[in-house]
Amino acid sequence: MSPEEIEKLPYRPCAGVMLMNASGHVFVGQRKDRYTEAWQMPQGGIDEGEAPQDAALRELEEETGVSRDLVTVIAETEDWVPYELPHDLVPQLWKGKFRGQEQKWFLMRYHGTDDQVDIFTEHQEFSSWKWMPVSEVLDSIVPFKRGVYEAVLSAFRKHF
Repeated sequence: MSPEEIEKLPYRPCAGVMLMNASGHVFVGQRKDRYTEAWQMPQGGIDEGEAPQDAALRELEEETGVSRDLVTVIAETEDWVPYELPHDLVPQLWKGKFRGQEQKWFLMRYHGTDDQVDIFTEHQEFSSWKWMPVSEVLDSIVPFKRGVYEAVLSAFRKHF
């Protein structure tokens, strides 16, 4: 696809979750489809007619096994946060229908225990997971999502 064709594509609506434990560390997962170390927080597409917060809670459970009764929603980003995919990835993801994602993020407090986290779900996305200090998150993610993570950390900073 040419850069001009990609520029005409819409963003995919998506919800993301910044899940914090009692120690103030953030859940991050190593993507199963990545061969280099690159961590990310749970996120995924919003289904047609689905509210962003409902999508975030659904994605959290689908990717981590963490059910909604184990979390409290503390905050959400005021605005949608977009990011562009690298051009070479556009044709490979989402059947080439989107140029990137426009995300609504939710900060959630986790009230469960580590043994209640289960990344080996039906549609497994992560090969491993850990609790990461907030100060390390930006240096551990894929570069093209850095701007999104900066915006999310800034939006939620007062809650850390």
